Amino acid sequence: MNPRWLLVAFLAGIAAPATAQEKKPELRWGTDPTGGAPYVYQDSAGKFIGFEVELASYLAEKIGRIPVMKKGEWSKLPDLLDKSADADEAIDVVLNGYELSESLAKSKAVTIPYYAYRLVLITQQDNAAITTWNDLTVMNPRKKTVGVLTGSVAQAYTQNRFGASIDLASDDDVAKVIGLVRDKRFDATVQDNPAAIYFLKEMPTLKVAGAPRQIGFYVMYLRKSDQELAEALNNAVREGLKDGTLRKIYKKYGLWNDDQEWLCYTQTGTWPSSDDEEVEGVDTGTKVNPWPRMLKELLQAAGMTVLLSVTSFPLAMLIGLMVALGRVYSPRWVSIPLGVYVEVIRGTPLLLQLYTIFYLVPKLGLGIDFTPLEAGIIGLAINYSAYEAENYRAGLLAIPRGQMEAALALGLKPITAIRMVIVPQAVRIVIPPVTNDFIALFKDTSVCSVILITELTRKYNELYNFNRDYIVELAFVTAALYLIMSYPMALLARVLERRMGTTGGGIAR
Repeated sequence: MNPRWLLVAFLAGIAAPATAQEKKPELRWGTDPTGGAPYVYQDSAGKFIGFEVELASYLAEKIGRIPVMKKGEWSKLPDLLDKSADADEAIDVVLNGYELSESLAKSKAVTIPYYAYRLVLITQQDNAAITTWNDLTVMNPRKKTVGVLTGSVAQAYTQNRFGASIDLASDDDVAKVIGLVRDKRFDATVQDNPAAIYFLKEMPTLKVAGAPRQIGFYVMYLRKSDQELAEALNNAVREGLKDGTLRKIYKKYGLWNDDQEWLCYTQTGTWPSSDDEEVEGVDTGTKVNPWPRMLKELLQAAGMTVLLSVTSFPLAMLIGLMVALGRVYSPRWVSIPLGVYVEVIRGTPLLLQLYTIFYLVPKLGLGIDFTPLEAGIIGLAINYSAYEAENYRAGLLAIPRGQMEAALALGLKPITAIRMVIVPQAVRIVIPPVTNDFIALFKDTSVCSVILITELTRKYNELYNFNRDYIVELAFVTAALYLIMSYPMALLARVLERRMGTTGGGIAR
């Protein structure tokens, strides 16, 4: 055989495994890392760890896929299953401490449980007023404030059992809620036992009040059409329970208990191995100075804030000018709907508008599915266009009527007169308030974090959860970045006000 062909065959044999590896499909699992340990969190080097990180890696390996973590807001993770499978933000499976829910199981495919949990009541060590669950019903001298995770079984359970006698507060960030209990701003919190186990070690001033209640199960959710993938994950979970792989992962994070042994028996028909081999603890990474990494991440997030601002505000100005012209110079059948547009946009929260554009519009069956960045730019542009429309309308109405009459007398057509005479003067009048709105837009970009955009405020929240020793420093750096981005615009506004001899009325936000 020709030696050249032997060499080709040899090289092809070496390349074949790599090619097969590259062609492995991804297992995109959705999670909210801001929720924290022990599910998904960062070590000191910035690497994501947690029992669900290791679980995702195990499951992906068992079914021949590559694990890819996709970040999202915890309460909105199931909605990402409705996104087009080709979208960058789409996920294949929700894997983030999601409880078995009848309502979700109706619209999604659901796996068998991979963990059994119980609800734990946590309060301060020195809080003698709460020692059992029944103490939550005592309202003397006041109602107790209890924090829970938004949309969780803990929220539903606490509301149903104690809602009349407590003030219930919810948030998507477990670490934040437990921190408020530690700082005595909340009286107690109800959490799943994985979070309770971790944070009780991290915060020794907290305690468990009463015995854990109401067993529940963590499951994974998928698209209804992905039944084959769901069954593959089921088989992987059963095998992991049976051969001790999941036991090893859970013991590593201090989460293995009698409930997991019972779960193993119900799912596999066998009890797990009773050997007590030593399991290494969690490696949180070599202690390194986190500031170079944190500054880099904050600067990248600040870049996203700038991108959102400089792309959405020009659109807002253009839409606002068109709406203002329509309201001032168009017939009533045009001006009235435009007036309704302004009032509806100004009268509804930006948060709701972003939810509508990103989560609800794709469900209308119109074939429209915006990426997070597209939805953020469109949402900010639409929201601010209503305010800019009122700024420009005020500017148009401030131009004396004689200006239009003189332009028409000179032979200009109405449209030409508006474009060449009225609009330039109106734009000059409203530049200061428009500039002020641009400054406000820098801060309002933080709302875009709810649609998976990692801008400066969301990045601060992520870093704060994983680097609590630097809470003050992180806050100052984040505030400084916002100031650096917005202060030049403030200076520009002052220069324009001095040159134009006007303070610019504008519309109050």
